This record gives sequence, C-alpha cells and structure tokens, in this order.
Amino acid sequence: MKILMATSEAVPFAKTGGLADTVSSLSIALADLGHEVRIVLPRYYGIDRGGLRQLEGAMGVHAGGGEVWSAVYVADLPGSPQKNPVAVYFIDHEQFFGRDGIYGVPAEPDFLDNPRRFTFFCRAVFQLCRKVDWYPDVLHAHDWPAALTTVFLKFGERNGGFAHTASLFTIHNLGYQGIYSKDNYYYTNLDWDIFYSAGFDDWNMMNLLKAGLLSADKLSTVSPNYAWETQMGQHGFRMDGILRNRSKDYSGILNGIDTAVWNPKTDPFLPKPYSAEDMSGKAAAKEALQREFGLPGDPEVSLIGMVTRLTEQKGVGELFGPTYGSAWSICRDMNLQFVILGSGEAWCENELRSLSSRLSNFKARIGYSERLSHLVEGGSDFFLMPSRYEPCGLNQMYSLTYGTLPIVRNTGGLADTVENFNQETGSGTGFMFDDLTPQSIYNTLGWAVWAYYNRREQVEAMRLRGMARDFSWKKSAKKYIALYERMSPASGSS
Repeated sequence: MKILMATSEAVPFAKTGGLADTVSSLSIALADLGHEVRIVLPRYYGIDRGGLRQLEGAMGVHAGGGEVWSAVYVADLPGSPQKNPVAVYFIDHEQFFGRDGIYGVPAEPDFLDNPRRFTFFCRAVFQLCRKVDWYPDVLHAHDWPAALTTVFLKFGERNGGFAHTASLFTIHNLGYQGIYSKDNYYYTNLDWDIFYSAGFDDWNMMNLLKAGLLSADKLSTVSPNYAWETQMGQHGFRMDGILRNRSKDYSGILNGIDTAVWNPKTDPFLPKPYSAEDMSGKAAAKEALQREFGLPGDPEVSLIGMVTRLTEQKGVGELFGPTYGSAWSICRDMNLQFVILGSGEAWCENELRSLSSRLSNFKARIGYSERLSHLVEGGSDFFLMPSRYEPCGLNQMYSLTYGTLPIVRNTGGLADTVENFNQETGSGTGFMFDDLTPQSIYNTLGWAVWAYYNRREQVEAMRLRGMARDFSWKKSAKKYIALYERMSPASGSS
C-alpha cells in the first residue's frame, strides 16, 4: 500500500512529545512489512537544510484567496529499511515555519498565526503529491495540526486526483484541539457552508480537530482504553458525543516503542548492558544514577524515578502540591530515594528546586536529556506516572522493558500495558491506583516500597515478567494495516 503520514512532528527532525516518536516508529514498522510509506511535515527553523535534498522548482499552494509559494526538501528517515526507505518531505516556507518553536515559544506558547500556518501546511500536502506524481492509498493524518487534510480531501480533493485515497485521523491527545477565531477560516479557501457541514463550528470559534473527526473516513487513537475513555464525558473534552456517534469507525491501537533505541541489552547510555539472564548491569545503572544525582550510593534502598513534562495532565499538582501525601510527605516518611527529570510549569520547576534543596533523598534536574532519561529508566527500581489522563504513554513500556516496575494511575494506555500487583499470588507487572489524589499516590508508593523490602522475590519475578513483554511496533503495525485495508474513500460521516 501507499501510505502518506501528514504530521507536525517526526523524530529525529522535530519533537515536542510522543507524537514524533509514534509517526517515525510506525512508518519504519510499516516499511519493514513492505509498504511504501512517506512522511510530510513542515521544515521548521531547527531543521537544517544542509542535510536535505531540495526538489527542483517551487510549489504553489492555494490559500487565503491567493497562491503561496513554497520550496520542498526531502530526506530518508534514519532507521528505515535500506531497500525500502521512508521518504520524509519538508514543506519550506520562511514566514510560517522559519522561526523557533513548533507551536509556540515561552513568550508566545501558541503562535497567533497557527491556524494559517497549519492550513497552509495541509493544503501543501496535496500539492506535494501532485508535484512528485505520487498519490497515496491512505492519507494518515495525526492530531489537530494535520486535521485539515481530511477536510480538504473530503470537500474537494477527491475530485482532483485523490478519488481512491482514504483518510485516517489519529488522535494522540484529545486535550489539544486547535481552537481559534473563525476569522481565520477564510485562509482555508473553503465555502462558508462547509464551515458548518464539516463541523468547524465550536461556540462561534473554529475547531480544527472537530472538523477532522467529522471528515475522516476512519478514526483511531493510541490505545484501546483511551478509545473507550474519550467516548465518555470525563476524558472526552466535549468531543465524546461525536466519538460515540462514530464508534463503528473508531479504533484504539496501542502504540509500540522503538526497541532499537530502548533496549537494555544494547543501550549506549547505560554503564553496562543487561538482560533478564544477567541483571548485574541494572545494579550498575542504579549506582550511576545515584552518583549522577548526588544521592548516597546505597544498592539496597528503593529508588523512584520520573521523566515527565511538568503539566497538569501528568498529575504534578497532586504529587508536588502542598497537601499531605505529596512528595514532601513521601520522602519524609518512607525509606526511598526519588529522582525526577522534567520541565514545564514554572511553579512546579520552582517547587522541585525547593524540594531538592530541603530533602536529602529527593533530587531533580530541570530540562530534558536523552542520556539521563535512559539512565533513569535503567537505574530506578520503580517509575512513577500519576497521570490525570494518558492516551498511551511510552515511559511505562520503557520501564517494563528495563525491569523497572511502573507505579501508575489506572487510565488510558497505562491500564492497557500494566497489570496490577497481587500480593497474594505475586502476579502483576506494576502498581496501580484509581483516584488521582495525594493520598492515593502516597498509599500506592508506600505499597510498592513495602513490597520492595518485604516481598523481594515477588518484585524480582515481576521485573522479569515485564521484561518478557513485547512492546515492539510489529504487532501494532499489522493492526494498522488491517485497518487501512478495511478503509474505503468517502466512508466517513458527513
């Protein structure tokens, strides 16, 4: 099959979160299965043209009532099969993308012209196909920045060479929808009757994700449980009614992880490789992690790790707020060490600095480091993810692969990938709680630490059970292929 991924992010070129990992890893897995996969994304300022090949001739894109000109660059996706490489196309337009940031910068977290930037990008996707004379069987659009591709396909492009192209729209995080003033609608070049029939209207605003949900032939999200949760009011972000109405077209397919990058047997960021057959390298990673964060080098103390964005979605208010049961109480009352790597909301960064200065067993690094994120996964005994909601989550799968037991909230993809510990039988692969409260986090952490000191044989068996799980993309890629094969153009909701 010919599959085109339309996305705002793809590693190693542009990344703010798991979307970038998913698009690239899935594309490689599909190419490994013999399919012809191409990716298209904007060429942001941070993507060096020096490593790309420019296609001959500029490309005209109809947007805003006129024609906007763009250059196009191309490169092969690193890690894709040599005999069937994934081509990555970059839409180059200095006014829209020649700036720092993908969606915004600290001074302007959401660029005011984002609706026009990504309208232009989505229009350019179709012009690119014409330019290279390549028309996909499946247009796979990811999250709100690419949602308009499904609208343009349904309301016009199927009459212009894409008659046999079906569209799939994947939700990576329903909390981000691309809601802007409808004054930006003129830039789409669509008639105003389509504004309402395509579903843009959202309390007199323009909702890009909503239009994608109503225009795509099929819908998917990144875990089976999140697909169910998003059809309920609590996690539906006002889109639950649409998703319930389209439930027959809506699938939840669990993300995989890149096992070429996340593998303790071959991880270059660990001081010593390890496997289920020889776990000595995990002890070496723990020692290195303690040394890196300035903690006492005690091999017997339980070590809790976190790598996270410091945002409300990740449960940081409950974990680091002033309430009893939060991190201060945890580190004061329990025999453990706690390390965290992350960045985000200013209040939380300041609180982490304060806790690091006041607690001898709590240490934080503000920012992100690929090396440290691997060391935290390898060297920790437990990995904490108290998420308010989690569409899929990757870190819990990294943790299980590295023999680090996840402590997670029972939500989204966390519920699909972690089996709760049963202290009577010793079964399970981690520790789970339902309610997002400081007391629930405190109690569950306490339970895990108790098991570490009192049920060590069961804890070690859980480690090995988790390491035996297969979280590679092979299984999920085959599910996407099965979904693609069930798709047909214009089968979506009107």
